[in-house]
Amino acid sequence: MEISVEREQMWAAFQTAAQVASPRSPKPILQNVKLEVTEAGATLMATDLEVGIRIEVTGIEVTRVGSAVLPVSRFSSILRESNDQKLQIEAGPNGMIVKGEHSQFKLPSGNPEEFPVVEEFTEEKCHEVPSRLMKELIRRTLFATDTESSRYALGGVLLEFSAEEITAVGTDGRRLAKMAGAASSKNGHESGEAMTIVPARSMQLIERALNEDDAGIQVATRVNDILIKTPQTTIYSRLVEGRFPKWRDVLPDRQDAVHIEIAVGPMYSALRQAAVVASDESRGIDFTFGGGTLILSGNTAEIGESRVEFPIAYDGDEITVALDHRFVADFLKVLDAEKTFSVEIENGESAALFTTDDGYGYVVMPLARDR
Repeated sequence: MEISVEREQMWAAFQTAAQVASPRSPKPILQNVKLEVTEAGATLMATDLEVGIRIEVTGIEVTRVGSAVLPVSRFSSILRESNDQKLQIEAGPNGMIVKGEHSQFKLPSGNPEEFPVVEEFTEEKCHEVPSRLMKELIRRTLFATDTESSRYALGGVLLEFSAEEITAVGTDGRRLAKMAGAASSKNGHESGEAMTIVPARSMQLIERALNEDDAGIQVATRVNDILIKTPQTTIYSRLVEGRFPKWRDVLPDRQDAVHIEIAVGPMYSALRQAAVVASDESRGIDFTFGGGTLILSGNTAEIGESRVEFPIAYDGDEITVALDHRFVADFLKVLDAEKTFSVEIENGESAALFTTDDGYGYVVMPLARDR
């Protein structure tokens, strides 16, 4: 194998692929990234047998087709530290050589034949999803998952597909984030009764691989796995086993709740100020709505007290609910500071529901006031 490659384009693709290679895998071959070169171009591949990725590398000139196994740490260092615009890469039975204009590196290389097959996207049934929407779905739900829970289903994001919509849901049992958006089914692809729970790590990889400039991506679900295809990348992931909570039952349906429209920026600023006195043991902040004002107050014995207020469009009876400030901050951080959101509250013992006008809902369970 012999190619000439644009260093920065190879570096960008290699960084993403290297996230999948497992440095602690008992199989040494999986600690590498495979480079496969054909007359049509070059593809980087990595897998840990649970997640796999294929990335087409642009800016390649092929002199001789073939394949090579690239050691993640050393090859990453060469790409990162080199000042050359282009690099020459040659690989054979005795290893590989990477040449720059004023540099040359010789590295050992494994046998490409030992590298597992990384799946390609060949599904005819799939959903076509706008790339920007998919990134937003992940960004607004992934943070609410619980990767440390013994309930493995909570360690992933649930994806549901209907004829004209995709819905993503993440929860850790104390809060729940749900985002939905328009997506089109191709050849009757729908999730039906199946539970498509994608591991949090896989969702992070998908988000990184997505480019907002891409018109759209293809998503295909199967019994035990999921495939995602972008113009440059294909990602394969096994699904999380287990039953996801009945999330629709968590979203409150209340007749007597109060709905208040609040600006994101001022709310986030006030929350950060009120949280100055919070601690790992005392994370609760009292949210008091009433008289045209929202008052945020915190009280931690060993640290002190805080009280921050700002005007809101609610002049009704006073309602106070105690919430974990970190959970509310997570919601506000994924929104545009210039936008507004709606909060729905009923009393101090009921969950707070935060919503936006673009299909995003977020439920936070209250804390005990005598914490």
